[in-house]
Amino acid sequence: MTVDTGMDTRNLYSSQDFLSRHLHPDNAERKVRVLRRIAHLLAERPGDALQELVNIAVEECNGDSAGVSLEEQLPDGTIQFRWVAVAGSFSRYLGGTTPRGYSPCGTCLDRNSPQHYRLFKPYYDFLGVYAEPILDGILIPWHGPDGEGTIWLVSHRSAMEFDMSDFELLSMVAEIVSVAVAFDSRHRSDRNHDLQEGRDERNSELAHEINNPLQSISNTIFLAEQNPGDNSEFLKTAAEQLKRLSDLVALLVSKKQSWPAASSK
Repeated sequence: MTVDTGMDTRNLYSSQDFLSRHLHPDNAERKVRVLRRIAHLLAERPGDALQELVNIAVEECNGDSAGVSLEEQLPDGTIQFRWVAVAGSFSRYLGGTTPRGYSPCGTCLDRNSPQHYRLFKPYYDFLGVYAEPILDGILIPWHGPDGEGTIWLVSHRSAMEFDMSDFELLSMVAEIVSVAVAFDSRHRSDRNHDLQEGRDERNSELAHEINNPLQSISNTIFLAEQNPGDNSEFLKTAAEQLKRLSDLVALLVSKKQSWPAASSK
């Protein structure tokens, strides 16, 4: 621990303390449950994607709190983080801010890699707030259409709460949620512009294109639930469809002027 700052932040991939942990067996049922939850989110409530991400992190990884912190620039040029989605013990800080230059989130973005971190009293004293120490935490860089930031998951109760299975699950959820956030951002952007010729037709094609992998994901998850045991093949199929969906939305978001026409897949 860095005593002077109360902040201990280490690259997750080189943290032997973290990598040596095997706290939770690989749980295929947990992955199937999360995939089904996300499929419903994409189909019904894409605008709630970030909040659902942190809800899943707390509920499925046994965290005390989880959140998404996004960078924002003040009029004087100062950059800070704003907590745009929070679940668990830190929920009361939703909408709050932390400094960019002195935070584990800033370190995570500067290194552009996942971090294993802890925070103690000296850090909170510097911020002038009272909060429980973070005894175990995971930080993942976030690069979204609305800015850069981090996704974080913390425990106040145990110094060995999370392991690689939790990190991998959180990373999977974050990647999928980025699809929903990107699509919702583009949809909101379109609503703020004049109607373009043929846009309604392209939107119809887009909905059909997105629905194909989404329906396949739902069907695969249903089959996995009906066939308990080894779900590895079902999960592999679902992951392939999620990758297809992610690639599609990434392509759509990259188009600045118009939606692409539906492909022949």
